[in-house]
Order: sequence, then C-alpha cells, then structure tokens
Amino acid sequence: MQNQNQMNQAQMNGSQQVSSNMPPNMSHGGHELFDAHEVISGVIGMLDQYKMFEQNIQDPELKDILTRQENFTTELYNTMTESFKTGQKPSQSTHVYKMTLNNDVVYGMKPGQPKKPAQNPTELTDAEYSSFMLGQVKGLASTMAMTALEMTNPVLRRVVADSVPNLIEMSYELFLYQNKHGYYQVPQLAQQDMTQMLQSYAPAPQQPLN
Repeated sequence: MQNQNQMNQAQMNGSQQVSSNMPPNMSHGGHELFDAHEVISGVIGMLDQYKMFEQNIQDPELKDILTRQENFTTELYNTMTESFKTGQKPSQSTHVYKMTLNNDVVYGMKPGQPKKPAQNPTELTDAEYSSFMLGQVKGLASTMAMTALEMTNPVLRRVVADSVPNLIEMSYELFLYQNKHGYYQVPQLAQQDMTQMLQSYAPAPQQPLN
C-alpha cells in the first residue's frame, strides 16, 4: 500500500520512479503495455486459427504438428499472461519446443501448376493449411522479437525473449513439412555462383575476449 501511495504521489508531482521502488505488477512502461497486448493477442490469434484449421487438415502428420504446437503455445499463453499480471516469476517456467522432423531439406525445383487464389473453401488442402500455420508462427516470432527489445519488466521480457527461439523452431518444423511434401521448394544457385558467394568474406583480426 505504501508503494502504491508513493507511486501515486510521484505521478502527481511529476517525478520519476526507480523500478525497485514500485510493485512488480506496476513495473511496466506504457509502451510495453501496448506491446504486451499485441503479443498476447497474437498468441490468441494463432491458437484460434489453429483451432479453425484442425477440423480441415487431412494428413495425420500435419495434424500431429498442429496439436503439439497448439499444446505448447497454450502453455506459453498461460505463462505469459501470469507474468504480465504479476510482474513476477511465473509458477510455470518456459520450456523448449522440440520438433520431431529431421533436418533433411530437399533442394531443387519440380515443374507444377501455377498457383491462384481459391474460389471456394473446399479447394483448400493441407498445402494451404500448413502455409497458413507457417504464416501465423513466423508473424508471431517477428512480433515477439521486436517487442522483447523494448520491454521494461525483466520477467515479462525474459518470457517473451525465450519464446522467440521456440517459435523459430515451430516455423522450421512447418517449413520442413512443406518442403518434404513439395509445397515449399528450395531452388539453388549454380555451383560456381554458390562457391563464389561462399568465398566472399575473409576473417577479421580480433582481440581476445575478456
């Protein structure tokens, strides 16, 4: 109560406060609050979209990816909202997402039919749904990365920052799924051009790190 009164008095007097003098649940900057709302809303949007995709996906492998990512993100949502409300270490720490696919990438292009927008929802296939999932996760990864740079509450900042590598892993898992099924093809440069690009840089002299 005393900290709350001090904060209110400081606001009235126009003075500044150090975060250690404030209650943890009030240790948020105004900009951070808007960013946190954007991130949490993005997580909800991803989960809502996954729920919509679930009933239309046909491939059991893709459905398994969706279920695992949905369960992981739901846990993240609960951890994030608790940190946001309390400003303190959450009762459940963040975990590391582990995909089940290997890292083998298929290189090269196969001829196919040009793509065009679907005219009816029934035309949508697992190729589209996996692409929608990838778009959701990539967008959320970018938002969290930018948001973590400017968050003032150290606990919430750490939860958001720790979530970025997990979302990258989810994105890579979806890319690998799409690539394996020919939905996301990976062209390569000619070997001569690739070799020239790979040899474009030389090491720089550096001092020993302390």
